Amino acid sequence: MAMAGDPEILTDFVVPPNGTVDGNFFTYTGFRVLVGGAPPTAFKVLKASLAEFPALDGQSVSYAVLQFPSGTTNPPHTHPRSAELLFLIQGSLQVGFVDTKNNLFTQTLQVGDLFVFPKGLVHFQYNADSQKPALAISAFGSANAGLVSIPSTLFTTGIDDNVLAISFKTDVATIQKLKAGLAPKP
Repeated sequence: MAMAGDPEILTDFVVPPNGTVDGNFFTYTGFRVLVGGAPPTAFKVLKASLAEFPALDGQSVSYAVLQFPSGTTNPPHTHPRSAELLFLIQGSLQVGFVDTKNNLFTQTLQVGDLFVFPKGLVHFQYNADSQKPALAISAFGSANAGLVSIPSTLFTTGIDDNVLAISFKTDVATIQKLKAGLAPKP
């Protein structure tokens, strides 16, 4: 049987291998860098998921702070193990998702708005404002929501150029240009 969510636990919380549990175990300080810090120059995500915050093991929750300088995007992606509830606290964002019938649902969010991205569906966020940054907080119903970036998955994982060219009804040269644009910078 395959599970696409967090396993149920039989205790209040999962004790770490070292067995040390005190108030520090339940405290995450990774977002302190946001207070008084300089705004980023590129889209940036700060996460508090199972990898960063082990106390979330078995709790079926996690968090992320998304920082959008002007004109930046969080490219199309999915979270295979969780829905995402995004709360906009600064600026404005264009957001959207595509359902399994290929219907696109979009909205322009203003400060104080919430938007839900259903579990597993392709979605995006875009700060179209050329002057102002945007800041959002996302909550997930999993300690490990997962992330599948559509551009990276398609163009940086070694899928054959011919397969992609046929799939996108284009030529291999175009696929190679897309791959080159997504290659890691040296």
